[in-house]
Amino acid sequence: MNMLRVFLVLLPLLTAGRALREGECEVCLKVVEKFSAAAKKAGATKPKAIEKVIQKECKKFKDSKETRMCYYIGGTDDAATRMLQSVSKPMSHHLPSSKICQKLKKKDSAICELRYEKPIDLEGKNIGKMRVKELKKILSTWGEKCNGCTEKRDFVKLVEKLKPKYAPSKEDRDEL
Repeated sequence: MNMLRVFLVLLPLLTAGRALREGECEVCLKVVEKFSAAAKKAGATKPKAIEKVIQKECKKFKDSKETRMCYYIGGTDDAATRMLQSVSKPMSHHLPSSKICQKLKKKDSAICELRYEKPIDLEGKNIGKMRVKELKKILSTWGEKCNGCTEKRDFVKLVEKLKPKYAPSKEDRDEL
């Protein structure tokens, strides 16, 4: 019985240091990769300089999941916590993004719970039968707005017009 108690006490400690699984912390991994590329481009090697690069990059993010990640680590002005050092210091030591995210997960598990939304597949979908909410979501993921759109057909026309640019059909992709 005592052996079972010891095992139950040690179990969380044993699983805490494990490597990230496939698909886990996808937002964190991608964001830290972007931070690394930006720091390299800016020539930032010291943690304080890397922190400034991170804050600058966080202001550029449009995706809600990436801005949420910045909020969690303290890269935004309205962030409640300041964990930038937990990112900048390991980056200055050239730690891979997977290790940085693994350390961040220990501090705040919500960081690894962020997931990107699955892309909307427009192939074979009748855009005219989609809801306005879905059409607006498509436009927002493309970074577009429908100014002056008052009716559903306005949104449908704009999505149809922009579809070749953002969601090329299978034949168009094969030609590229």
